[in-house]
Amino acid sequence: MGIKVCKFGGTSLADATQLRKVASIVRADPTRRYVVVSAPGKRSADDRKITDLLYLCHAEARQSIPFDDVFNLISERYLQIVADLSLATDLRPHLEMIKNRIADTSPHAATDATDTPAAAYAASRGEYLSALIISELLDYSFVDAAELIRFDESGALDRSVTARTIATRLAAMDRAVIPGFYGSTHGGEIRTFTRGGSDISGALVASAVGAEVYENWTDVSGLLMADPRIVDHPRVIDVLTYRELRELTYMGATVLHEEAIFPVRDRDIPVNVRNTNDPDAPGSQIVSEASPITHLGTISGIAGRKDFTVITVEKALMNSEIGFGRRLLGILESHGVSYEHTPSGIDTMSVVVADRELDGKIEQIVDAIRCVCQPDAIEVQPHMALIATVGRGMAHTPGIAARLFVTLGDSGINIRMIDQGSSEMNIIVGVEAADFEKAVRAIYETFVTEQSDGAT
Repeated sequence: MGIKVCKFGGTSLADATQLRKVASIVRADPTRRYVVVSAPGKRSADDRKITDLLYLCHAEARQSIPFDDVFNLISERYLQIVADLSLATDLRPHLEMIKNRIADTSPHAATDATDTPAAAYAASRGEYLSALIISELLDYSFVDAAELIRFDESGALDRSVTARTIATRLAAMDRAVIPGFYGSTHGGEIRTFTRGGSDISGALVASAVGAEVYENWTDVSGLLMADPRIVDHPRVIDVLTYRELRELTYMGATVLHEEAIFPVRDRDIPVNVRNTNDPDAPGSQIVSEASPITHLGTISGIAGRKDFTVITVEKALMNSEIGFGRRLLGILESHGVSYEHTPSGIDTMSVVVADRELDGKIEQIVDAIRCVCQPDAIEVQPHMALIATVGRGMAHTPGIAARLFVTLGDSGINIRMIDQGSSEMNIIVGVEAADFEKAVRAIYETFVTEQSDGAT
């Protein structure tokens, strides 16, 4: 019998009603042996996530501000869940210990620090308490993630030790609940992944136990082909590859943490994104690149982001000037700036940079380019947006790029930049930020809506 590892996100654990759904899902399939959980999310639009409240407690403790009122909100939320589920678990000793530990945080001038061991401990307790509750609800063993997932002293994940530790510990347990989002250093200090890191925790467990599938349960019925805030009721992606998912998450799709791909990809374990509120929906399957292409001539999804600046450098005979690209990119490196893309022509080279990277450095960078590269012209294009149209079947279908460009042209949208990867799995276009939503809707209409209408 195979093993399924299930990860449940914050909306799936927001209250007792949601937890009953989780229990029903897990019990419906005996192969769902290992469950990884997040902290409770929002119950409504104006609610607060437990993790946010824990970070707030830590911040107030650092400033020597009493945080009793905030911590009481956390305690009441968990105690209400336990009462509503009629569980015997007494969380009060755990809550008191957590409160005392947060209160012992040393005051510090940098009151907004979230990457200290004290902050990591505070933030991780949401998942810890969730796992205690769910382990009793399911009658599964509780295993603290601090005993399974190892970070080195610099805060980087120790993959090899983590894999061995998880495999050894869980081999002796038929069923277990594990808190997501955190682990510990070899010295015992709590460390966390970035926000959304419970996805990574679940992927690490799935990889270590050799799961047949990693189920990621959330509040949508799979990965959507476009942002629902831009496109009304976008279709669910039935099947896509790890690489396609990587492209989409990099460009802004947020259902699954982008770093969660790697542990399961290395073991060729499919990921199934499912909806806790609609468990009968098949969701989206994320599979290996070796799987047959089932969507020839179609795209898998559209994703994009705003707030980019494009720096275009023009110089005659640039192609014959050895080291020109290295010098240009070296200027960005010397200013501590990373770049996204470098589309180029025979006498031009563009560098696409996220605005957050520039942070007031643009004038210094332009001056350095003039001095070091001695270009004929430099053009700086702020307020840019990038849109990626992604699909493995694109590379095998003539005319995809032409359709994309015609679609945008017919919609009155000026393409300021074009970049296509060597795999031909995606086409990235740069447009004015003001045209971003209009461009996404136009691409979706052409490649998804019209195609669906034609198929029917």
